[in-house]
Amino acid sequence: MSYESKIQDASVDQLFEAILALENTEECYRFFEDICTINEIKSLAQRLQVAIMLRQRNTYTEIAEQTGASTATISRVNRCLMYGADGYNTILDRLGYGGTDK
Repeated sequence: MSYESKIQDASVDQLFEAILALENTEECYRFFEDICTINEIKSLAQRLQVAIMLRQRNTYTEIAEQTGASTATISRVNRCLMYGADGYNTILDRLGYGGTDK
């Protein structure tokens, strides 16, 4: 089964190909520091942390306190975990954060 993204176009393909070409964490830091603002990187990292904590069955209150994420952000990440494109779930499985009840 093939996934059809709502955002797919040639420039997004090129961005993702560039990300896939990165070989290590240092290259990731260098590329993302050039292409994103610090706040954008921190927001992405926060969302991943929220997803991990949701997988670990933490409450919204615990997640908000530990990450500083708003309940709106936590809810959005949770909605993606439950009904999204399975991007979070794929990565969390690969990183060893267990399965989902989806």
